[in-house]
Amino acid sequence: MTVSFHKFGDFFPGTGHFTDIGEDQGKYYALNVPLNDGMDDESFRGLFRPIIQKVMELYQPDAVVLQCGADSLSGDRLGAFNLSVRGHADCLRFLRSFNVPLMVLGGGGYTIRNVARCWCYETAVAVGVEPENKLPYNEYYEYFGPDYTLHIEPSNMENQNSPKDLEKMRNVLLEQLSRIQHAPSVQFQTRPPDTEPPEEEEADMDQRPNCRIWDGGYDGSESGDDLKPQDCDSNVDDHSMVDSTHGLQSEQSYLSGQPTQ
Repeated sequence: MTVSFHKFGDFFPGTGHFTDIGEDQGKYYALNVPLNDGMDDESFRGLFRPIIQKVMELYQPDAVVLQCGADSLSGDRLGAFNLSVRGHADCLRFLRSFNVPLMVLGGGGYTIRNVARCWCYETAVAVGVEPENKLPYNEYYEYFGPDYTLHIEPSNMENQNSPKDLEKMRNVLLEQLSRIQHAPSVQFQTRPPDTEPPEEEEADMDQRPNCRIWDGGYDGSESGDDLKPQDCDSNVDDHSMVDSTHGLQSEQSYLSGQPTQ
């Protein structure tokens, strides 16, 4: 099972929409959460927690791999989100609460001093320690001026993820999760029959369609025909995870790699 929270845009490989749900026996086991610029702590928490809660309840993984890329932090040179270090680490704190084996990895991040801040704090969260905000003097101390603190303040950039669209996105994704095969200890519900997907012509990657981003026009169908196209600009990578045997791999916002297909 893979879950990817990422920046969505018109860049390689052109996947990562929430209609990309996996294929064949992996259908419904790839969950994509495409996001617009300006994602802040409150909005991200409102998506991450209920979605991961549902995944943990239904899939009940034996282990979780969490990729903590830092290019979703406010002020990143390439990223376009607006998360604080604490907001970013909230994802790790939440997953720790399930008390399952957890492997925590790094990832992207292009404002180096903030990457160091983020991974320092999340290492502390992983071992149950709350470090002081004021940084101790060290040989790299000057890199963290003028405040010399562990935490950064989000900017005043516009959050292009509206509450209405995020609510509809959350509902669609939770509905998709209801279609996966439940763990044995969870109340059984009917699963859609397995059918062979029709053969499709291989897409020409040089002729990718225009970026289609969530705008609330999706009615739950798998084809994506009901989506309303909307142009979007981006110069950052989207991000993904690699599947593992009965393990859940999750990403915070958009991390390194490509979104799941």
